[in-house]
Amino acid sequence: MQVDGVEWLAVMLGGAVGGMARLAVGDAVGCRLGTRFPWGTLAVNLSGAWLMGMLAGVFGLEAGPTWSLLAIGVLGGYTTVSSFSLQALTLWQQGSEPLAVGYVAVTLLAGLGALALGAWLTGGLT
Repeated sequence: MQVDGVEWLAVMLGGAVGGMARLAVGDAVGCRLGTRFPWGTLAVNLSGAWLMGMLAGVFGLEAGPTWSLLAIGVLGGYTTVSSFSLQALTLWQQGSEPLAVGYVAVTLLAGLGALALGAWLTGGLT
């Protein structure tokens, strides 16, 4: 599939918006719930999975400028595997092995559940 300039621009702008939203949401949640556990990243990744499910339910999985802007750009910039991975490793190295394993399990299982819920709420991906 050939990607045109409009889609490149959509991903770029969406990524900037998503990255700033990730910073805002992650910091707000972290300030409210504390930073001993990575609540901010968990909230970002679960809400991002839910929103991705909503987008997939509404738009399907068809490529195009709207999908590029919202799914690839905004949600790609909003959610974060790298921070999640680093925080899980940090918990483990700090001697909080059960917290690290719980964090990974909750992120993966609740993320899949959030995505399915988003798709179900929109009547998509049945």
